[in-house]
Amino acid sequence: MQNEFDLSAFDYRLPPNRIAQRAVEPRDSSRLLAIRSSGELVDMVFSELPKLLRPDDLLVVNDTRVFPARLIGSRASGGVAEVFLLERIEGDEWTALVRPGRRLKPGSIVEISPELSVEVGDLLPEGCRRIRILHNGDIWDELERFGRTPLPLYIDRPADTEDKNRYQTIYSRERGAVAAPTAGLHFTERLFEEIRMRGIEIASVTLHVGWGTFSSIEAEDIRQHSMHSEFYEINRTTAELINSAIEAGRRIVAVGTTTVRALESAAQNGLPLSPISERTNLFIYHGFSFKLVGAIITNFHLPKSSLLVMISAFAGREKIMRAYEHAIVEGYRFYSYGDACFIE
Repeated sequence: MQNEFDLSAFDYRLPPNRIAQRAVEPRDSSRLLAIRSSGELVDMVFSELPKLLRPDDLLVVNDTRVFPARLIGSRASGGVAEVFLLERIEGDEWTALVRPGRRLKPGSIVEISPELSVEVGDLLPEGCRRIRILHNGDIWDELERFGRTPLPLYIDRPADTEDKNRYQTIYSRERGAVAAPTAGLHFTERLFEEIRMRGIEIASVTLHVGWGTFSSIEAEDIRQHSMHSEFYEINRTTAELINSAIEAGRRIVAVGTTTVRALESAAQNGLPLSPISERTNLFIYHGFSFKLVGAIITNFHLPKSSLLVMISAFAGREKIMRAYEHAIVEGYRFYSYGDACFIE
């Protein structure tokens, strides 16, 4: 048996053709692997999710909205440059990744369009840069016009107009993420209607997914890994719904690892929950005591990633790795545009 803290324990080999390059239509026609608490694996379709939910469950989603964070432009020399926006600091000041980094000295201008440019500023920790966006109109309108959907690097094609809608949950509302909370991509209005008809309550939290979500763990002992911090918020209505569920002994089902992170981060401040708005760098690994989450809906995750470590902490590493082996053999599609799991 491998040590639960060894990075190598969270590695697996995935054939490249298992990485989904586009999402299926309709959204809820993707596959769903039910990983039962008994260890049983059940092959399903996502539209069958209501069969796995209990009438008194509280389903919690992450309502963050992805913005067009990739800006492609030109340097003064005429060479191509890319600015990947990460987070807004204040006003027109942002943190960003820039390429080619060595050639974009402080003060360099990247022209995205006649209406939109970026002034590159000082180097920040972890290779980030402080930048200032130069624009005439509303900043969000300009980004929607000239920015591109920030697809992850394992999707080996340029983002297109289809991605603008498809790489977004249907309930996304709070703009600020540079990556989608992908477990939510499978939900349709019809599916939500069926879930509500069963009497299941639905609540939302906000966690703005950052670029670190795709980062692999480098430390051989995963306990030495440092998480990137992300902003999250739980409003009063959601806090009250969660507290009511706790008091009644009802199960809380988290849609996505980002929702898990928001809920369990808030729980670190004590129960019952109060409304909260702060940053979290919570890293969930073996031995973590889950205080709120009773089941997780999630996509398949990258090898050696903090997300794979998280779900292994929830269900047990051996059970998760066995489920991943099954999914590979059975032809499931992996990662952001891929299929999903229901883990209890």
